[in-house]
Amino acid sequence: MSRFDLTPPSPEQRAALEAGLSADERRVLLQHGTEAPFCGVFLDNKREGTYCCRLCGLPLFRSSAKFDSGTGWPSFFAPFDAAHIRLIRDTSHGMIRVEEVCARCGSHLGHVFPDGPPPSYERHCLNSVSLSFVDAGEPLPDPLQRGGAEAGSV
Repeated sequence: MSRFDLTPPSPEQRAALEAGLSADERRVLLQHGTEAPFCGVFLDNKREGTYCCRLCGLPLFRSSAKFDSGTGWPSFFAPFDAAHIRLIRDTSHGMIRVEEVCARCGSHLGHVFPDGPPPSYERHCLNSVSLSFVDAGEPLPDPLQRGGAEAGSV
């Protein structure tokens, strides 16, 4: 059970959050798009911290779970909390994959594959544009103004 409030944003909150997105962020987060490989701002990020949902701020992955998959997208072997992501069968583009979305707001993050490193053998392959980053020790984003765990740092 997550210590974060996973209640979806209200329609008013969602509209306000979506209004702050760039065209590329809208295409990926809201329309399940994909950014080009090897161009995302977090691909080579080596700082310690937490990767959060770009739309709602929910913590999704820790930098300690990041690895270089060679695929051109930031990759992680485990989520911050399994309750923070939702997995959906994706049969688009003539493939069968597992799409990953934010459990709180439903924003598209990327896909998860069973070819990652130990201990999970998972590769959570994400779009940088779907993420924000918080340096270790800094406060987490709280765009929904929920307080509690959201107001803390990790």
